[in-house]
Amino acid sequence: MRAAFYTRTGPAAEVLEIGERPDPAPGPGEVLVRVRASGINPADVKRRAGWRGMAMEHPLVIPHTDGAGEIVDVGPGVDRVRIGERVWLWNAQGGYGEAGRPFGSAAELIALPAAQAVHLPDEFDFAAGACLGVPAMTAHRAVHADGPVAGLTILVNGAAGAVGHMAVQIATAAGARVIGTAGSGQGADHARAAGAAHVIDRHRENVAARVMELTGGTGVDRVVEVDFGANHRTDIAVLKANGTIASYSSTSEPEPVLPYYAFANQGANLRFIQGFAIPAEARRAGERRLAELAAAGRLTVAIAETYPLTEIAAAHAHVEKGAIGNVVVTI
Repeated sequence: MRAAFYTRTGPAAEVLEIGERPDPAPGPGEVLVRVRASGINPADVKRRAGWRGMAMEHPLVIPHTDGAGEIVDVGPGVDRVRIGERVWLWNAQGGYGEAGRPFGSAAELIALPAAQAVHLPDEFDFAAGACLGVPAMTAHRAVHADGPVAGLTILVNGAAGAVGHMAVQIATAAGARVIGTAGSGQGADHARAAGAAHVIDRHRENVAARVMELTGGTGVDRVVEVDFGANHRTDIAVLKANGTIASYSSTSEPEPVLPYYAFANQGANLRFIQGFAIPAEARRAGERRLAELAAAGRLTVAIAETYPLTEIAAAHAHVEKGAIGNVVVTI
């Protein structure tokens, strides 16, 4: 099979290779998927780049945790009726350390546990399906992990990002009022189109003051946080008593120092979200909800650009530069 891979970390153009690799075979409880599209997430490019000294976890890595395609074979214990099924993939190259999978979705074929190949709704093509694993499931967990949101006000920081854009849609579909933040006019338009009632320009406006103005001084019930290190002081300033901050990243400051009493005096709840650590039942609930929203026409996947496998280095560079929408490699 043709695949993209790297044997050392570093700049995409220097370390990513395209070549032939042995075809995988499905083991017990696994399916073999002919990959048609491979989604790129920030975590994928960080691993490849060796972010913060991140070392190679395996001698050779085929990158990307998300993807979509069709099942072409199954291993022992998996019903053969699944052959031919269109699926989206999660945690294809997930986890960290030796427990992580070395071979992700940037290849023509992948064998992985059957539960990690989820039925792809007819409403989504393969490119859209390749953007569900991390962005949509992380967003669903961030919005719903702490109970129903109908009637609540939620602040989504980074509402134009891949996860944030999904979180806006998922929260509004569940009856929440969403206030988003964005870093550009284009991003603000993107967030509004997803359903955000208000979008704050984080570069030009005082986010905390604007949130309090929009909520009549009461603040928000929950926060979906893209960069905890950068935003935690603003988050706690606008959070209602006993509210929840659900954070899925802290890129700007991976080891933030918290003002303890600011959080304690609000009875604040902190929830940290990691895609491969989502509990099984919560994941199944997320899968069901995404299918429902897709069928109802209430979930849109924004694709910024697609690249052929031969241009995967350019695709990684696009993600590193920043994009409104998801970047996908077609295979």
